[in-house]
Amino acid sequence: MSDRRKFLKDLALLGSAAVAAPALMSMKADDKACAIAAQEADNFWLVPQNQGLKITGTFLDEISHDIPHQNWGVKEWDLDFQHMKAIGIDTVIMIRSGYRKFITFNSPYLLKKGCYRPSQDLLEMFLTLADKYGMKFYFGLYDSGRYWDTGDMSWEVEDNKYVIDEVWKNYGSRHKSFQGWYISGEISRATKGAIGAFHTLGKQCKDVSGGLPTFISPWIDGKKAVMASGSNLTKDDVVSVQQHEREWDEIFDGIHDVVDACAFQDGQIDYDELDAFFEVNKRLADKYGMKCWTNAESFDRDMPIRFFPIKFDKLRLKLEAAKRAGYDKAITFEFSHFMSPQSAYLQAGHLYDRYKEYFGIK
Repeated sequence: MSDRRKFLKDLALLGSAAVAAPALMSMKADDKACAIAAQEADNFWLVPQNQGLKITGTFLDEISHDIPHQNWGVKEWDLDFQHMKAIGIDTVIMIRSGYRKFITFNSPYLLKKGCYRPSQDLLEMFLTLADKYGMKFYFGLYDSGRYWDTGDMSWEVEDNKYVIDEVWKNYGSRHKSFQGWYISGEISRATKGAIGAFHTLGKQCKDVSGGLPTFISPWIDGKKAVMASGSNLTKDDVVSVQQHEREWDEIFDGIHDVVDACAFQDGQIDYDELDAFFEVNKRLADKYGMKCWTNAESFDRDMPIRFFPIKFDKLRLKLEAAKRAGYDKAITFEFSHFMSPQSAYLQAGHLYDRYKEYFGIK
């Protein structure tokens, strides 16, 4: 039986090669080599292709916390937007407009608070590129760092009261791409002040912009939810699916009228836990009339060196689970470092190629 299967497989390959032969003969040598390589790549897949939820959004992480800057200017960013557009990304999200003293634009309020003046107006640049390539831009709020120091989300409200008004007045009303807001505080559990802070910030964002959508991207307190600065890759004290559902039921109940979507980060749980947590997330979002997105992390949390582009199969498993759960949209953290062909990480361009092959993107 195994000999028969091998014979049929060899016969099929021979037939496809015969069909392709005339076209290959007419190609130049370099083009022929590329065509043969592409044809061979299709023969090695062991799983059905195009079964995952496509990534259609990405964070823009120019104010980085724990990954290195690539020091790009407008030329590099323009090319990156082209790479994004080529795989169907239609939404870009500035992950934060500032972190502690580093900021992305000339905010009169934040400069008076002691923040450093940026050398370029990154906010204007991102909005201009989003306009150019027909993408939606979501503005990420300012992160003072005090939440990370104190565990109290209410600190973030005061500064952002001024930042939200400044940004909408000086940028939002001038750019057609300005289509929403990202409330950048990241939580995983019933964090002190979180419901009140999310509600206050979400309401102000909507009020000043005529109701533009808002979203959050919390993390799940799973086995891989460890400090990036630590040496451990996993922990034992993790949230159960049941407790996760109870806590986020309460949070969604308190914010759903001013927060339109929730994109849970998908990297802190193991791959065989994805379906259980994703099913809960979708059920809660549906209950409260919110969109259920996934933040498909394109960096690898399983390696002792932090952080490198993720192994393609890990990303595939997460995107397939999101599609099974019926999620509305997949965004990623983050294209430019971990998927872009021009990333400082060589592996990122290879991830881009494997992603395109899997989804049949030419």
